[in-house]
Amino acid sequence: MKEILKIGPNNTIGLRHLESKTKHSQAHWRVAMAMGGAMDACGRCMKVSLVATNVLTFVGGALALAIGVWVWVSRSFPSTLMSNNMFIASVAVVVVMGAAMMVLSVLGCCGAAKEVKCMLLTYYILVFIMFVVMLVGGILLFVFREKVLTTLEREMHASIPNYGVRHEYTLAWDETQTNLQCCGVKSYKDWNDNVPESCCREIYPGKRQDCKYSQNPTTMYMEGCFSRTLELLREDAVFVGAVAIIVALIMVLALIFSCGLFVKIE
Repeated sequence: MKEILKIGPNNTIGLRHLESKTKHSQAHWRVAMAMGGAMDACGRCMKVSLVATNVLTFVGGALALAIGVWVWVSRSFPSTLMSNNMFIASVAVVVVMGAAMMVLSVLGCCGAAKEVKCMLLTYYILVFIMFVVMLVGGILLFVFREKVLTTLEREMHASIPNYGVRHEYTLAWDETQTNLQCCGVKSYKDWNDNVPESCCREIYPGKRQDCKYSQNPTTMYMEGCFSRTLELLREDAVFVGAVAIIVALIMVLALIFSCGLFVKIE
């Protein structure tokens, strides 16, 4: 103990020198990792805002993914009856971008929490690219919503000869008529004398009325599928398109806050 006390002054100098070297090496390490030091109140506000925005982005991405998958799986049955693939392509863009935004929001939170400049820069670039893609996907769906009005009826009529010949058209017509409880384009008369069984009313799942020889409102669906299909597609386009544009607007906030935080990090 006496020896330790004797070398106390020298030891203090050594500790100070070691502490100085440690701080110097930590500073070099932070620069190498592009990590910031202390920030002012504005910088801390940017940091909290970016984390909060990324939480919103995660929720928005999850919502876009959920609605996109729901539309694709359970409400895309009439899409085969259309010659263009704008609707499915737009929904696919929103689904993929929604999933990617969920992953990217985690990167943004980590970059903000750790104050890693290179991570924030990567996040900014990726968010900007995805912002453009998501915005285009949303706009395409609204364009489709208007375009489908002028083309759907013609395309549905053109697909009728493919019923019973090509499996995808047969399945699309059967699912459309069953789910929307309709028959033909404007009415059951569009089928002439070849009325599909899917036009017959269901007594219970798997059992239908015999409507081929008794065509009346009690045995078959009398209303055409055009108006109901048009309503369904336009409704879905609004759902997915609105979610895509809302998520894109949240991305704008993410771009602003990530840029601000990048500048504030010393």
